[in-house]
Amino acid sequence: MRHVRNMMPIYNHSEFFAFNLLRTRRCVFESEFLTGTAASKEAFRQLVQRALDSVCSSLPQQPYTGKRSTELAELIDAEVLPQTGSSAPAADKLSAIVSNSIVVSHPHTVAHLHSPPLLVALTAEVVISALNQSMDSFDQAPMATVLEQKLIRWLCHEVGLSDLSGGIFTTGGTQSNYMGLLLARHALLQSRWNWSAQKGGLPPEARRLRILCSELAHFTVEKSAAQLGLGTDAVVRVAVDDRFRMTVSALEASLRVFRAAELLPLAIVATAGTTDFGSLDPLSEIASVAHEAGAWLHVDAAYGGALLFSKLHHDKLRGIAQADSLGIDFHKLLWQPIPCSAFLLREGRHFDLMKLHADYLNPEFHEQQGIPDLVTTSLLTSRRFDALKLWISLQTVGRDKLSAMIERTMDLAKCAASTIRNTPRLRLLHEPELSTVVFRYVPSRAGCNADDLNAAVRQRLFDRGIAVIGGTRVQGRQCLKFTCMNPTVTDDQMENLVRSVAQQGEELEQEFPT
Repeated sequence: MRHVRNMMPIYNHSEFFAFNLLRTRRCVFESEFLTGTAASKEAFRQLVQRALDSVCSSLPQQPYTGKRSTELAELIDAEVLPQTGSSAPAADKLSAIVSNSIVVSHPHTVAHLHSPPLLVALTAEVVISALNQSMDSFDQAPMATVLEQKLIRWLCHEVGLSDLSGGIFTTGGTQSNYMGLLLARHALLQSRWNWSAQKGGLPPEARRLRILCSELAHFTVEKSAAQLGLGTDAVVRVAVDDRFRMTVSALEASLRVFRAAELLPLAIVATAGTTDFGSLDPLSEIASVAHEAGAWLHVDAAYGGALLFSKLHHDKLRGIAQADSLGIDFHKLLWQPIPCSAFLLREGRHFDLMKLHADYLNPEFHEQQGIPDLVTTSLLTSRRFDALKLWISLQTVGRDKLSAMIERTMDLAKCAASTIRNTPRLRLLHEPELSTVVFRYVPSRAGCNADDLNAAVRQRLFDRGIAVIGGTRVQGRQCLKFTCMNPTVTDDQMENLVRSVAQQGEELEQEFPT
């Protein structure tokens, strides 16, 4: 016993007080975290239940309250970090946030590619957040790494890619489009001039590079070109046909102009589901042109990639397996909470073009030992375990129901189009390809500014909390848009929405000056 006392450290009074204070603080701090104790688990369970109760009790019955940004700002305390915390005010503020948010599950919320999430995916979000795995290295997310790899391999198979393919989960179509064009740039510079942009930046010859996409391709094509040092002038927009699809003959004409001007086609971006019209570029024909021109083919299937899982419409993506890279968003027509997307690569070896190693994270000897560190294939370092919610959702819903849900949203768009076509003062601008419908209110009074009126209709629906609908411009004219993402909506509810739009248009028209 004397020996034990001699081995113990000797503290003076202040040191002893500080030591005990530190031990006390540790006990206090433990109540803030999910640990292995029964008390911690119970506290977590109660907090989650309180949050669920707040969402369920505070969710509005209308698409939006109609409050302006200045009104919303008044609901948030100026003091973000008080000296002493309290769970009661936080719960009150959570209710205020819930009650003043867009209700994505409401039948009249049809403005964007913004879908209601599956219940099972919401439960998976709780698990993802509680586990807090970071997907950059295996020792931070061992099971998560293996599950993501398995899911990516399955997705590649669904697309029709070979065993040489690869992929990674991303935050959305913006990141996937950027990755496709980044790897296209790296591959061309290496193959043509034996140049590594990763090490040497852009060579002078890079000013000759061009990216082709349709007039309706996503704006992130230009955004990516700017970030890649090529500039937005490097993007050439190609004309579309009467179904708003890239015209292959116009694409070929652009390539002939390139050859005459000694410009190089870096990549062709085909779109499988444009944001405005849901139009699907002819992938097989574009793939043939890209192959002949020696250009990388990237397919932006953020929206339309869901058709892979539709029994009726799967063939609309014919040719997608010929893409060098592609992106699919699961937080659109696969009803996952944002974010949840994947980038797929036909030849996984191209990931080596962006590979970097950090000794503390993914040292080179890990590869030799077969340790998979996914940071090697991602633009991000810290990254969420988003694959879990997709995996759980697929397991729970099943292929048959998933197919039916996708097809239901497309049927809703047809219902909306039919109702619009038969409603006086509304003019349908296209036949739906996926689940979007673009139309326009046509005023009856001569001299009434139709563009301003259409914009006002959309704003009034929003301000009054009647509906959250979309807007866009087609050939310079202001138009209205539905994006049908909710398979629970009935035909009657869709018809009521169309009637509400027409009614607001008629009322506003009487108020508008001529």
